[in-house]
Amino acid sequence: MDARLRIIDANANRAREGLRVIEDIARFGLDDPTLAEALKNLRHDLRDALDNLGVDKGALLSSRDVEGDVGANIKTPSEMKRVGLRDVALASASRLAEALRSLEECGKALGRDARPFEALRYRAYNLEKSLILALGAGGCPQWRLCVLITAALCGPHTWEDVAAQAIEGGADCLQLREKELGGRELLARASRLVAIAREVAGGGSDPRGRANIVINDRPDVAILSGADGVHLGQSDLPVSAVRAVAGFDLWVGVSTSNLDEARAAIRDGADMCGVGPMFPTTTKEKPRISGPKYLKDYLADPILSERPHLAIGGITPENIAQVRAAGGRGVAVSSCVCNAEKPGEVCTALRRGLE
Repeated sequence: MDARLRIIDANANRAREGLRVIEDIARFGLDDPTLAEALKNLRHDLRDALDNLGVDKGALLSSRDVEGDVGANIKTPSEMKRVGLRDVALASASRLAEALRSLEECGKALGRDARPFEALRYRAYNLEKSLILALGAGGCPQWRLCVLITAALCGPHTWEDVAAQAIEGGADCLQLREKELGGRELLARASRLVAIAREVAGGGSDPRGRANIVINDRPDVAILSGADGVHLGQSDLPVSAVRAVAGFDLWVGVSTSNLDEARAAIRDGADMCGVGPMFPTTTKEKPRISGPKYLKDYLADPILSERPHLAIGGITPENIAQVRAAGGRGVAVSSCVCNAEKPGEVCTALRRGLE
């Protein structure tokens, strides 16, 4: 039995399997027609390359020996575990690239033109990049209550006290939003906010045991301060630029005011979307109020609804029932907590309003 034919047969199957999986993720997991089409074209070109290799299909099938394959039952623990679609995509894309390399080398060993497999491999690398980045970092929680901390909005208390009381009142995320601070002061404040979250949680460094910290606009400050994520507006850095700086070490949120912006954010790899504004707000001037209907439409989209969201804009304990009625699972607030006499009690009321 020709070992070269066994290798070609096995890796042709591996390549087709891996490619079909990542094509399905692009099609059904991301709802991305451009990426799905590119992967489908790659699958058809792989078929053509295999046909043009000039190896008799009967000979290939005859070389197959599943029962005698010494590697068939060799498994590693990592093969048996996948956490989310990103893990599935990473494993399948690696399987595809490795199989294409084996096909290329064994094609050479048979004296055939193996350049088509090399070209397919480089195309696969680029498509893997687009697919994995679009799937985001993974693991971003569906926060229930995020409080945006801005010192200028904190009336009766310092911003540090507001942050601590917010966490004690049920906020599971704090976002530092300071547009006017210079980089040095912003980093100092971000580091202090991370420390407060750990202190309130009893000193633990595990983010699962404390409120998560997100920094507005600045991935560099988020990384240096030990924060968990960064939140971007429509005119801020693109998600791809944040990934170039931070990789998957930060969750990335993006503010959106309509479905087109939300879909673009998810295609770019955002882990979470801000959805709003829900109501008029004095914190930030908005020419258009999206309202709870936008949240309802967002959650009706099968792709968008899979990513965490935070409804934002003018939300208070008095109107949060409208957010809940639209299906909202999490909200972001600012002045109604920062300027409250008892920030913790307002947070508790907001959490109850969602539940």
